[in-house]
Amino acid sequence: MPFGLIIIGDEILSGKRTDKHLSKTIELLGARGLQLAYAEYVGDDPDRITATLARAFASGDVVFSCGGIGATPDDHTRQCAARALGRELVLHPQAEALIRERMQDVAREQGVAYEPDRSDNLHRLNMGVFPAGADIIPNPFNKIPGFACGSVYFLPGFPVMAHPMIEWVLETHYSHLFVQDAWVEQSVIVFGAMEATLTPLMEAIERDHAPVKVFSLPSVDHPQYGRHIELGVKGAPEAVAPAYGALLKGLSQAGVKLGPEMVRK
Repeated sequence: MPFGLIIIGDEILSGKRTDKHLSKTIELLGARGLQLAYAEYVGDDPDRITATLARAFASGDVVFSCGGIGATPDDHTRQCAARALGRELVLHPQAEALIRERMQDVAREQGVAYEPDRSDNLHRLNMGVFPAGADIIPNPFNKIPGFACGSVYFLPGFPVMAHPMIEWVLETHYSHLFVQDAWVEQSVIVFGAMEATLTPLMEAIERDHAPVKVFSLPSVDHPQYGRHIELGVKGAPEAVAPAYGALLKGLSQAGVKLGPEMVRK
């Protein structure tokens, strides 16, 4: 099943904040034998967010959307999700209970009385207004939940909240997809060769050892190896071994200079 990631917020595209969701999502999936198929960055433009979410809903993929689910004027994700689905926005009763519980906790920590009808507290309930029919995603950091519509999961932009929530979604809904030792990469450093001259060999490996994939990562200024190509294969361990052997044989026949070999799981 494909996994996708949408990261929403002008602050990422302007450089005011550095994205931490992409690398962490790759890590969380990889630890469970899964891979990220694609990622998108979207600014705080409602029409663009709506179009992006409409594609996510239509895809049937498992998609994590990070950012824009708060209740300030620049937070549009909840509203855009509802538009993309053609649903009304409603206050989720369980989300309301959790948000009120959080407000009581904060009042207690500050040593003041909890005033449920105070205007700012009523405004905070907007964080629990989701498209009708949504399910909540628990937030272990501060109890303010995210929400899910089908297989699209909406999370806060804060990594400290979003990343444990992604783990919860994976463990709760997709543990049946976890596979240990499901993916391995074997590669070798190649010196003094051009990608164009190695392309026929790469094509032959993919043809003869499908569904193994071949990858080529050229570098012109590597601090250790200088100009080189990291050439390798990736896939299921039992398929990678013979494919990698064929790759090394082909490189040997081509007479290229080889450097260190690497294995990644």
